[in-house]
Amino acid sequence: MKPAAPRSLRRWLSRGLALLTLVGLGLVCAAVYVATHLSLASRQAVSLEQHRQVIEHLVEELTTPGDLAILRHKLDDFFAGRSDLRLRLRSASGQWVYGADDRGLLMLANEKRVVFEIASPTHPFALMQAELTLDVSSDDQLLRGLAWTLAACALTGTIAISLGGAWLVRRALEPVNELAQQAMRLVPERLAERLDGAAQAEEVQPLVQQFNAVLERLQGAYIQLEGFNADVAHELRTPLTTLIGQTELALKGKGDAAELRDIMGSNLEELHRLSSLVHDMLFLSNADRGVKARTRTISSLAALAREVAEYHEAPLLEARLTIGIIGDAVACVDGRLVRQALSNLLSNATRYAQPGTTIEVDIHEAAPGEVALSVTNTGPEIAEEHLSRLFDRFYRVDTARKHGEDNNYGLGLAIVAAIARMHGGRTFARSSQGMTTIGFSVPYSDR
Repeated sequence: MKPAAPRSLRRWLSRGLALLTLVGLGLVCAAVYVATHLSLASRQAVSLEQHRQVIEHLVEELTTPGDLAILRHKLDDFFAGRSDLRLRLRSASGQWVYGADDRGLLMLANEKRVVFEIASPTHPFALMQAELTLDVSSDDQLLRGLAWTLAACALTGTIAISLGGAWLVRRALEPVNELAQQAMRLVPERLAERLDGAAQAEEVQPLVQQFNAVLERLQGAYIQLEGFNADVAHELRTPLTTLIGQTELALKGKGDAAELRDIMGSNLEELHRLSSLVHDMLFLSNADRGVKARTRTISSLAALAREVAEYHEAPLLEARLTIGIIGDAVACVDGRLVRQALSNLLSNATRYAQPGTTIEVDIHEAAPGEVALSVTNTGPEIAEEHLSRLFDRFYRVDTARKHGEDNNYGLGLAIVAAIARMHGGRTFARSSQGMTTIGFSVPYSDR
């Protein structure tokens, strides 16, 4: 399926602004038209009512049937100059008293008519029929003109505001375009640069800050990757050089079979070390890609720690060390990975502990919902500036903690940190008063 084209924010805002303007101006114009129409209708009704009252008053002045001529004369005077008004008046006997010439005229659409009865002064209990008509064509024409004027104003206003809004939107998005240009200039060689948000609007500042924060993390990861590549190259170079040199020496020499077996044995040992290094690097790579631990309930972490201690019994005896396991807990973890983490911590403690001391494996609740496993040894302290970097790959403390074993590539504690992350836990390290404690924690679950 073809992906949908990205929506243009500028066009969307311009169209939305135009639509809102049209609706707003349309409502205002409609309100003006309705108010004008109601005002004219009220004025027409008032005019008809006022003329009705005058007509009733004139009719009431009749005293004898002979006064009808006087009434007609008064009505002529009253309606003089009012071509928009017409009156038809009929006596109680059905004779037209006034406006007989308008008989038979039909009411037009632009007229308003009121029909009413007036008590006949000359014939008690008789009623005169009156019909008053007001021509409202001028008002209708005014309303039509007003409607066209308002419609033209609404459309003109909409076009003008839309054009102005489009210009404002384009101006408002120019800083965003500038940010895009800045982002395009960022390359791996210029990862130290950051987006300049000084000229950006307040609403864009959080985006700039978050983007710069991402760049900060990306730069750190890139530097770490470069350092990792350099460390890997450094760690591989020595054993590879050894392998190449020994192989070349064996090919040039004329040694017997026993000498060749010694050389092959030495090379095999180096290859095992390289294989172990590659295995550790692949494990760390999988952990970095977010692989999670396959957990299950372990009823006793202390029993698991004893299994690891038994595995390290020979190195402990050789180093004249003893081990003590304190505490216990139930946890839902990957037993194989926790064994590996504890084994790395024990190897590290065995390497640097003073002979004749005891290494303690402590299992306790570090915080609500969190169990900690730590290994403490007696020995040279680790400086504060090194503690936060102990879990970095290939990081080595070059003072008291020098590596004296060939298998130590500086990945043991990095693997511990990776195992903690795979369980959603964390690592910790502290060193003071001749005691060094390094460990990790994992969350409780499904106890």
